[in-house]
Amino acid sequence: MNSKDLLKKYGRPENFFNRDLSWLEFNRRVLQEALNPDLPPLEKVKFVSIFSSNLDEFFMIRVSGLKEQIAANISEPTIDGLTPREQLVLIQKTLKPMLDELYELWTNGIVPTLRENDIILHTFDEFSSEEKAKLKEYFEKEIFPILTPLAFDPGRPFPYISNLSLNIAVLIRKSNGETHFARVKVPNIIPRLLQIDHIICPIRSKNGNGKPKARFIWLGDLIIENLSSLFPGMEVLEAHKFRITRDTDIEIQEDEADDLLSVIEENIKQRRFGNVVRLEVASQMPEFMLDTLIENLQISREDVHQVNGPLGLSDVMILYKLPFHQLKEKPYYPIILKEFEEEDIFSIIKQKDILLHHPFDSFTPVVDFIKRAASDPDVLAIKQTLYRVGNDSPIVKALIEAADRGKQVAVLVELKARFDEENNIYWARELEKVGVHVVYGLVGLKTHAKMTLVVRKEYDGVKRYVHLSTGNYNIVTSKLYTDIGFFTCDESICSDVTDVFNYLTGYSQQREFRELFVAPINIRVKFINLIFREIQNKKEGKDARIIMKFNSLTDPLMIAALYEASNAGVKVDLIIRGVCCLIPQKKDLSENISVRSIVGRYLEHSRIYYFYNNGNEEYYLSSADLMQRNLDRRVEIAFPIKNQSLKQELKTILEIYLKDNVKARELDSEGKYYFVRPKSKEKHIYSQELLMERAQLTSKKTKKSIRTK
Repeated sequence: MNSKDLLKKYGRPENFFNRDLSWLEFNRRVLQEALNPDLPPLEKVKFVSIFSSNLDEFFMIRVSGLKEQIAANISEPTIDGLTPREQLVLIQKTLKPMLDELYELWTNGIVPTLRENDIILHTFDEFSSEEKAKLKEYFEKEIFPILTPLAFDPGRPFPYISNLSLNIAVLIRKSNGETHFARVKVPNIIPRLLQIDHIICPIRSKNGNGKPKARFIWLGDLIIENLSSLFPGMEVLEAHKFRITRDTDIEIQEDEADDLLSVIEENIKQRRFGNVVRLEVASQMPEFMLDTLIENLQISREDVHQVNGPLGLSDVMILYKLPFHQLKEKPYYPIILKEFEEEDIFSIIKQKDILLHHPFDSFTPVVDFIKRAASDPDVLAIKQTLYRVGNDSPIVKALIEAADRGKQVAVLVELKARFDEENNIYWARELEKVGVHVVYGLVGLKTHAKMTLVVRKEYDGVKRYVHLSTGNYNIVTSKLYTDIGFFTCDESICSDVTDVFNYLTGYSQQREFRELFVAPINIRVKFINLIFREIQNKKEGKDARIIMKFNSLTDPLMIAALYEASNAGVKVDLIIRGVCCLIPQKKDLSENISVRSIVGRYLEHSRIYYFYNNGNEEYYLSSADLMQRNLDRRVEIAFPIKNQSLKQELKTILEIYLKDNVKARELDSEGKYYFVRPKSKEKHIYSQELLMERAQLTSKKTKKSIRTK
């Protein structure tokens, strides 16, 4: 069945969930983690911060996109049948009870529990006169000089309000009775939650048992209490906090750009002037003040979110960093395989293919691979793709060292990695300074593939070594995200990786590769062919099964192919962390498809694609999700795992995820997720915890039983 026939058969609105509503359900699962009564208090704080940060980005990108469509009078529905305006209405309807639940949890759940455990978020009226005096003195010395009150009157226009900044709307009255509006920005160079132990008491505060306390006040509250210093001789009548979110989805006309780096730098500057898409205000703000903001920010009443609690709860992550380890989950230290400690990394890879499952396995061998390549006199060249590398990247420093040593170094730095553009521009310039061949990507495409190629001269000729991964070359996220990395010197795979780098840095119209699937060239068609092979096997009376683990499923054609597989009797298990537009368990459509999502301690980020293939099982790891943007507008790779022991390792990993009955939720045909709960006397299985235990256990056995050829 060709693509057109597949979409004709299944491409009706009733066969798809809405993408943005599905994303809200994902963020609801994040909130559920914060609501979990068994989670330590600071872990709850972490999930509150993640939920809020996710929501900020959702408004900056997805909601802003819908508003742009409405402004352009676009009423064409998406594949699920909803118009942009209908989507906005449903987003607001879905979101409001979630926000009510969030602030109820924060105010009446988390804050009192933190106080019981000696982390105190003070209100100003709790302080004694002596403490207030010390806080005022601190304000005058450390905060007052930074603040700039901005008046709004006929002679001075309404001030510019930056994206995600916290502000105070102030109404003051002069001695002649005139009232005026002013705005004070809460400076973002000082933590929103200001720790005041050293201010209140020179020696760190302790409770009655001699244990340390951590005492905080919201910076905005401290400023409000001292506004008289900013408006001397005037009466402060009202002071209320507000926060705005702007459209930050930059549009780049790459085909007209002579210098992509300069164009993106300019677009980043313009991002701060994007239209306002959300106004968050304290619920106590009076109507006249709210009307002033609505009028001057040029928004509608529907864009206003009135909040019963602190604005911008993403900032509470500062509390999670406190050294109150008893209020967090037991720390886990990633395992380094014994052979990496004892042997040269090139010798290890030459002996066998290696899988690393992060963060259960340490990311250190990946960093060491680049460092060793940089210092090894026999290494001739290093080629690498960089998408999100972090602020202080040891990998980029190793690449700079390699160039300094005279090696050929070529790096594709993806400048269009959303919200990492500035960081990537910095590293691109640092690499260029030492003579690294820096490429910024292909016109119209983001390069999302994760690849490193090392070329080494050895006694028997030139040898190539490759590292491929489902995740970024980022040492920080490697401890927070689950990803799988793969080392090999397989000639076919190395040749394909070489060809992909040539495609990225030069000119190529190559359409077929030996082992790799490559987007936007052929990943979709290759996966659909593998799905239809399972369908054919089932029709011939053979066993057939598909298991896929990835982050998001929105591509209509991939969804249609999976529906066709279900209707042919193929059992399909999907493990999807985030967005899922496929409707599972629907009669005559998807009765053989199950969808589960796991949200837990680590962010599930690995992509594994499994096809039973009549017993000759095939496994592919990939940087790509099954989304139109990944398959059509990004350079992605999917690479096969051919070694039988590594296939068994991946099979075990998938089985563990499919048995999770602690953190797993299953999606029903109505779009709701429900926890998978263990049956009577059934063992509780939390996949991430089990994978941690398994890594530690197999480490003691040096993992040789599952990692050798």
